[in-house]
Amino acid sequence: MGTGGAAAGGAAAAAAAIAEAVKASGAVVKMKPEEFQKLLNRMEEPLIVISEGGFFSKNYQYLTSYKGLHFYTKSPQHLHLPSDAEVMAAQKVWMPS
Repeated sequence: MGTGGAAAGGAAAAAAAIAEAVKASGAVVKMKPEEFQKLLNRMEEPLIVISEGGFFSKNYQYLTSYKGLHFYTKSPQHLHLPSDAEVMAAQKVWMPS
């Protein structure tokens, strides 16, 4: 197998690892920030994981769970979180592609 075959094998292994991660964590629903905020406002005492990201410009990533699904959004500004929210800061939030 040449280097092209090795690269293809590596890409296939990475794709399989991502597929397994999605199976293990369940579905992740990506939402617009305003829709994510509406969801948070419907929840009682939501648990929200927040991470700062961005390479060229800063962004804020948010993750929560509701009725068995995981919801994610990314925003250039901080979102207004409910006062009863439990907030956890994470070093990084990773979403499968």
